[in-house]
This record gives sequence, structure tokens and C-alpha cells, in this order.
Amino acid sequence: METYKVKTVDKSLSGTVVVPGSKSMTNRALLLAALSEEEAILQGVLFSDDSRHFLDCLVTLGYKLDINETEKTVKLQGCGRNIPNKFAKINVGSAGTAARFITAMLALSDGGYEIGCSEQMEKRPMEELFKVLTDMGAQFTYLKEEGHLPVRVKGNGGICKDINMDISKSTQFLSAMLMVTPVTDSGICIRITSEKKEGSYIHITMKMLQSFGVDVKFDGECYTVPGKQKLQIGTYYIEPDVSAACYFYGMAALTGGKVIVKNVHSDSMQGDLKFLSVLEKMGCEKTEEQDGIAIQGPQDVKLKGVDINMNDFSDQALTLAALAPFADSETVIRNIGHIRGQECNRMAAIVNELKKCGIGCWEDGDDIHIEPGEIAPAVIETYEDHRVAMAFTLLGLKANGIVISNPMCCKKTFETYYKVLEQFIAGESKSE
Repeated sequence: METYKVKTVDKSLSGTVVVPGSKSMTNRALLLAALSEEEAILQGVLFSDDSRHFLDCLVTLGYKLDINETEKTVKLQGCGRNIPNKFAKINVGSAGTAARFITAMLALSDGGYEIGCSEQMEKRPMEELFKVLTDMGAQFTYLKEEGHLPVRVKGNGGICKDINMDISKSTQFLSAMLMVTPVTDSGICIRITSEKKEGSYIHITMKMLQSFGVDVKFDGECYTVPGKQKLQIGTYYIEPDVSAACYFYGMAALTGGKVIVKNVHSDSMQGDLKFLSVLEKMGCEKTEEQDGIAIQGPQDVKLKGVDINMNDFSDQALTLAALAPFADSETVIRNIGHIRGQECNRMAAIVNELKKCGIGCWEDGDDIHIEPGEIAPAVIETYEDHRVAMAFTLLGLKANGIVISNPMCCKKTFETYYKVLEQFIAGESKSE
């Protein structure tokens, strides 16, 4: 499917939707299962481009896995700090989590590896992680641009020391180090030097580590992980992906409908749950129901403009950008400069594509301003970015002539998105 012409709807979209498992939790669970010393059973696993690359990497590294996509389960025999294959070539594709997490694991190993990736991943930041791992004694040979993948890495044999780290460009650097160091002899203290010192994805990492019996602490400046710890995973259920759920909650906001995403509840550890508070500010109502959180769009189908700091849940900046033209006043999305270095320059993508649709939109430092207006027909360029495709599809539900170019880049995290969308519009609830 080279393009997808979005069908406008003239009704309120209501119903219950099932979305895949969380990408963030899936790939963290896979890494931590590999670092345990027992068999782990993961349920509710996301199967997408990103998670399949992670799984392929683990298979290539010699781990024993029993993968059942139909049942959405993975059984994985952990090997502690002992990676089975001491020499291997792996490819992380466009998966930032695989790139950062597996690089850290291999750098603290006793083997030698080559890490390949997609052209998209070659452009994404890795330098801070390479720097701290090099300081620990890992050796990197850059195969293209210095500070970026692809690389060859020779592990340092598991040596660990206290480090300083800047997480302003990606919190995945910190998550990687927090997850790979409990099984080292010495553990680690990580002092954060950037203004940003924590975030929603770090909270996911810490909560998962703690649920697996790992002692990890944060005192406001330093993260401390003692060494010689054992991960106890057993059977672990991965939550539905709240990032994916937010597109359907956005549809309720746009059309005045009521949407429940099955098994998404207020006790979710995922940071994108904060986006539901933004929807409330825009005029929606949120309720907790037995099947999951429900969002009821405003009955007059008129959203309110908002001024929001989205630094800590910036994956939803694109979703808010797609809703903003339908609001009654200007919307300002603040403190999201770091999204310039994600799958694409997402700040530029927001401005370029909304302007193409005739909407007033501009960058102001690390903020974006979006004015309400009439949506003109346009072909939306997705820049090989799954979130651009899925978020900007919302425009076409209320405005004629919106066509999504390369829609199947959504397979990075939600390969059945357009199938689920069409079933939902048709009134076939609880589809996947």
C-alpha cells in the first residue's frame, strides 16, 4: 500500500478497541529476560518491525526462544551476563530501543560483535552511550560516521564504573545502563549532568526492574544500581501500548464519540497516559471503566486550544498537532526540541505537513505554535516515521482529501493500524 486515502466520517466514533502490546515494555522485557538466569514467559508481546529486530538479535546472539505470534507470547531462557555466542553480526533495524539496549549489553560482555542498522537509525544519536561505554573500556570501531551506528564493538569483560551522563537527547541511554548493570560485579552510580534528570520512560525502566527484584534508586541527581543482582521474571504480562491507544482516544475527541481501549487502565506505568489529561483540558471527559479507560469527546465537537509542556510524553506531540487545527484557539506544544532527533525531525514534519494543509504553524525554539483553521486537501509525507502516519490520519477523519504517503511505515510499532481503524469506523469493536 503506497498511499492511504483517509475516509471522512460524519458520525461520532464510539466503541472498544484492542491495541497491541507496549513496544517500550516489550523490548525492555526481552533484554531483562536475556539477562536473567532462568526461563521467562512474556505475555501480551508486541510483534512489529522493532520487536522482531530485537528478537532476531537475541536469536543471532544464541539465546533460546520459543516465539508464538498468534498467542503473543515469548519464552526466553536467560543466561545472566554470559552471552551464548561470543562473536556475531546483528542488525537492529530502525529500533532505537534495540540499538541502545543491546549495544550496552554487548559492550559489557566478553565477546566481539558487529551492530548494523537501517539508514534511518544511522542518523539517530548514539554518541553519549558510546562515550560512557568507551570510558569503561569497551572498544568501538565506527564503520561509517563517528558517534553513530553501524559499529564493531569489543566488550570490556563486564567491568563497570561510576559515570556521568547527559540524557537530553535520549533517555534510552540511561535506561540501557540501568538494565545491563545489575548483573555486573560492582553495579553503578550514574550522575545525570543534563537539566533533564528523569522522565516517563525512565520510570518504566525502574518499575520493571523493581518488579523483577532489582534494587535501583534515584536521589534526584544520581541513579544507583548495586551489582551481583539476579532478575526474577517468571511470567510477565506486557500492558497494551498507550501510545497506540492515544490515536483512538484522539478520534473520540475529534468526533464527539466515546472510545474505550481494552485493558488500558489508570495504573499503567506508561507516560503517554498523561496525554489523556491534555484531552480533558481540550474538553473531553475521562472515566475508568471495567474494560479500560474511556474518553468521551465534547458533545458540541469543539475542542479547546491548549498550551502544554509535552517534554515527558512527546510521542503524542504529533497526535496533539493533528487535533490542534480543530480547536477554538491557538495550541502551543512546548519543550519538545529533542524530537528533532527521532525517527525523523518531527518538529519539521509537524510544521511542513500542517502548512501543506493550509494551517498556520511555526517553530519557536523548542516549541510549536498551531493555529486553528480549515484543512485543505493534501498528501501527507510520513518521512518513514510511524507516528507521523498514524497521527496525521486523524486529520482526514474530519477533512476531505487527506492522503497518507507510505502508510505502512506504521509497521514499526502497529502493523495492523489501518485494518483496526477501518474495522473501528465500520463499528466492528474489539478488533485487532
